[in-house]
Amino acid sequence: MADDLAAAVTKALTAVKDPASGRDVVGAGMVQGLVVRDGMVHFALQVPREAAAAMEPVRAAAEAAARAVPGVLSATVVLTAHRAEAAPAARPAAPRGPAGPGPMLLSDVRAIIAVASGKGGVGKSTTAVNLAVALAADGLKVGLLDADIYGPSLPQMLGTRERPRSEGQRITPLSRWGLKAMSIGFLVEEETPMIWRGPMVMGALEQMMGQVAWGPLDVMIVDMPPGTGDAQLTMSQRVPLAGAVIVSTPQDVALLDARRGVRMFEKVNVPVLGLIENMSFFCCPNCGHRSDIFSHGGARREAERLGVEFLGELPLKLEIRELADAGTPIVMARPESDEAQIYRRIARRVWEKAAAKADAAPKIVME
Repeated sequence: MADDLAAAVTKALTAVKDPASGRDVVGAGMVQGLVVRDGMVHFALQVPREAAAAMEPVRAAAEAAARAVPGVLSATVVLTAHRAEAAPAARPAAPRGPAGPGPMLLSDVRAIIAVASGKGGVGKSTTAVNLAVALAADGLKVGLLDADIYGPSLPQMLGTRERPRSEGQRITPLSRWGLKAMSIGFLVEEETPMIWRGPMVMGALEQMMGQVAWGPLDVMIVDMPPGTGDAQLTMSQRVPLAGAVIVSTPQDVALLDARRGVRMFEKVNVPVLGLIENMSFFCCPNCGHRSDIFSHGGARREAERLGVEFLGELPLKLEIRELADAGTPIVMARPESDEAQIYRRIARRVWEKAAAKADAAPKIVME
């Protein structure tokens, strides 16, 4: 059924013309990453970077054409840019702020906090979700954005596969555990791989920031993908980040990548609010014996060496993992537990620092 609808959408798009070449957008190879799920259609139009502004009517026409196909409930189209072949191979780093690739997004959010890690598998998403739930439990209006396009985990960790509604050009975020949440995982089938190039990833991320009806928020927690790539650069350029929190396990290889993450945010003028040591130690639930499986204290020492705050440590505990897999964050499911209290202390400290920085509204510094 989805394949038939995708074919019908593709056929409808042949009626939309590229004014530059006179060809239809399908024949011109502009349609990229077409995804159809339960009547919801998403794709990108790849256009030359310098022509992006002039191509907005084409984007709107493509969206209207897709939406008019019988069986399509909603359609969302983003523009992604590529450089012409003649463009120089070397390019300067893009500045952060208004001089970057477009207007700043999420202006109704008081403080935006990126939760990041240098490598995968350190519990970054679990940390991001529990911090967001902790802030919501303290009475704040909280948004949670899953910026990991290739490996979205928010649907699993929030315990919902509900599809967001679309009203005209705006997508309504899902509500769960007192949060407003959005993830590409809510828009595609669970096992659908996102085989997208960098510009398409950035386009999808910008869509989830700019075309989602977030409304006024006190704070938004952004669950970043691991590493220091396109998503990190897009976030630093397109939203006024109040700061970043780096999550790491204590072993040397994770700390090496965490160090890269700290330096990356420093280079794009985003303050690092602190480091969290996850999986800091393991206590046997049967005998209580403690084992430092991944070493211990490495993130604290690294924070001291880098001159950033050490925010706290969390144990490797079966209950945290089980509750995360079940879609019930431990802060919500076991608020009296020691681990929930640690998350809440860290969340309050992060909010204290981020709110102060956001309210101070420092001037953008270009390098």
